[in-house]
Amino acid sequence: MTHIVTRLCLRDTACVEVCPVECMVLGFPEEEWPWLYIDPDTCIDCGACVPECPYEAIFPEEEVPFDYEAPPGVWINNTKELLPDGQPFEGEIDGHPVKLLNAKQLQGGEILDLTEDIPPNYEFFSEGPGYDALEMANQ
Repeated sequence: MTHIVTRLCLRDTACVEVCPVECMVLGFPEEEWPWLYIDPDTCIDCGACVPECPYEAIFPEEEVPFDYEAPPGVWINNTKELLPDGQPFEGEIDGHPVKLLNAKQLQGGEILDLTEDIPPNYEFFSEGPGYDALEMANQ
């Protein structure tokens, strides 16, 4: 199994720094790949990334909730297509600097099916830029 990053990810990279197999990649271009992605073929399922995420956005694949109840004030991040009422945001969230192209702060109580975020984690590496995003972001 692997771990899955969900739309709760606000592009903080603390999780990347602790990954022993370097299988986490920041999505690029951000318009299409708005959060971090974990390579399912490289992930050793150690879970080191989970406690490092300040937004609790990472789950073991088999534990990704289909009925996540958003606490008041939680932010979500996604593509414009999947989050049409999102807006650019730059500022601080939970003491961390954040710059997002399309995000939304929730009121609380919304039920989110975070299992919808499983396919993009696989697609980023099978159809998207995968590890090439590391070089693309530096150009």
